[in-house]
Amino acid sequence: MSKIQVLDPITIDKIAAGEVIERPASVVKELVENAIDAGATAVVVEIKDGGISFMRITDNGCGIDREDVRSAFLRHSTSKIRSVDDLLHIGSLGFRGEALSSISAVAQVELITKTKDQTFGTLYRIAGGKEETLEDTGAPDGTTFIIRQLFYNTPARRKFLKTPMTEASHVGDLMTRLALSHPHISFQFINNGQSKLHTSGNGKLKDVIYHIYGREIASNLLQAEYDTPGLKITGFLGKPIISRGNRNFENYYVNGRYARNSIISRAIEDAYKDFTMQHKYPFVVLHIEIDGEHVDVNVHPTKMELRFNNQQEVYNAIYSAVDQGLHEKELIPHVEMPEPKPAVQSTPEPKTVVRSTPESKPAVRSAPEPKTAVQSAPEHNLEYFMSKMKERVLAEHEEKKKKEEAVTKQPVNTIQTIAEEKTPYMQNTAVRPQISTQTTAPEPPKQMELFEDHLLTREAMQKYKVVGQVFETYWLVEYDNSLYIIDQHAAHERVLYEKTLKSMQTREFTSQMISPPIVLNLSMREAELLNTYMDRFTRIGFEIEEFGQDSYAVRAVPDNLFSIAKKELLIQMLDSLSDEIARNQSPDLIDEKIASISCKAAVKGNMKLSVQEVDALIGELLSLDNPYHCPHGRPTIIAMTKRELEKKFKRIV
Repeated sequence: MSKIQVLDPITIDKIAAGEVIERPASVVKELVENAIDAGATAVVVEIKDGGISFMRITDNGCGIDREDVRSAFLRHSTSKIRSVDDLLHIGSLGFRGEALSSISAVAQVELITKTKDQTFGTLYRIAGGKEETLEDTGAPDGTTFIIRQLFYNTPARRKFLKTPMTEASHVGDLMTRLALSHPHISFQFINNGQSKLHTSGNGKLKDVIYHIYGREIASNLLQAEYDTPGLKITGFLGKPIISRGNRNFENYYVNGRYARNSIISRAIEDAYKDFTMQHKYPFVVLHIEIDGEHVDVNVHPTKMELRFNNQQEVYNAIYSAVDQGLHEKELIPHVEMPEPKPAVQSTPEPKTVVRSTPESKPAVRSAPEPKTAVQSAPEHNLEYFMSKMKERVLAEHEEKKKKEEAVTKQPVNTIQTIAEEKTPYMQNTAVRPQISTQTTAPEPPKQMELFEDHLLTREAMQKYKVVGQVFETYWLVEYDNSLYIIDQHAAHERVLYEKTLKSMQTREFTSQMISPPIVLNLSMREAELLNTYMDRFTRIGFEIEEFGQDSYAVRAVPDNLFSIAKKELLIQMLDSLSDEIARNQSPDLIDEKIASISCKAAVKGNMKLSVQEVDALIGELLSLDNPYHCPHGRPTIIAMTKRELEKKFKRIV
């Protein structure tokens, strides 16, 4: 049997490095977090070959004193904490004192640093845990780390690295998260000589989101703000139309630290549950500030995991912040059809167009004579301009006559409508610039806020007009200058859901006996859950009693569930209650589960409804708190403006 012996320091350092340094992105994370803790306002990260052969991290922070340089590379040496009590109030990103020791154990490290008080900087080289050089050098204020040949002395670790492109993508994702977590710091990321990311550091989070994710996401954001003693939440929520297929766009930062936490993710997704479809995840960027005594960041060597000692409070606060942000604006999607390509481009040119004679004008699209074509374009434009100007003048005279007749025949409020319905030529080209700018100014795509008059108001309920039904599923509703398309199944699901929820809150329900009873064979965990929530089940109309060992008989259900009460649905409801953390708010969670099950009684697509039935359904839908989505996240209503239709029919050019 082998004897127990103490490992040598180099082996210990390499083992410890395996816990902290997994790939090049791990090195960048540790060094950039050190730069942030040093008060840097600008950080530049440059890598080559995915960071495997070269990494350079430069900052303009406070720097390291010459006498502290050697100590910085010793294990568990740090300037962030002094005693175990400091772990309860950690305000820095790093504190373990393992990063530099772990990096220098598996790579060739060069450090150049200078404080403001020093005349010269310090150059320090260390490779494989062994010091090579310590000397003076010229350097600006701040710190620069150069890391070469990561895992050069541990071939087994190096062969598990991915391709340079994959490793570079991990570094890019990391820089994105760091930029979002600290918008007041300018971050630049350079990969193989190309700048991939460069933020301004102006402190505006929305500018960083625009720079990273682009215009589409930045224009579909809702602000989130929530403040309670000991916890503050700020940031932006993506509208449901920009949901994604994975959780990579769920960005949340606790006290400036990026980490993954199931409680936070679940609170965000539960708040979006009524707005997104299944297997779709929201886009969020949330900054969460919480007292350090409630957070344990010393869970994992890479500090990527967090634990809270008040999980329920954190869940409720994040849920409320997201829920309030989503309900502040109307979220009816605005539909725009893509512009079709002109037919002229697809039609072949006649063969005679290519030929040119002295008497005829050269063809504009003639390939053999490009110079002549360019010269003839002004002539064509001038003729076109003159013809349009004549037509405009004639159209203006006709329009004046129409207006005079309209004043005598029509009410005053219709004059504006007539003035808007001009001929295409009245809104085309630029004979009078002031008219052109007013009538043809491009409107950016928005959601409901694009419309001056909202459909979802009590006043609108008396004015909308039901046009008809298409495909026996969708109903067309006209209101103001917009066309609304309503899915009857999704709309009825939402109406039933909120109606059931409201009746349970006010106890407006009756029980319906079922024969034979539904027998549930439950596990110990499920039986414990049922007994825990038995009072709530009884309060809303269930009659459940024991039926032998680990079996229960359901003898009565709420009347609205009588037609759909099945064993599978009841088991499914118990499964959904088995989560450890639940939203502890009114209405009760169990009421929501039952209300969700009641949606299965909604009318389906391809079912013929009368106009009176649909009118009543729409009236109920418009009076709900959240009429935009069914309980499963599908939209109930979409909109298209009159202007969009006129553009498709070329009434507006």
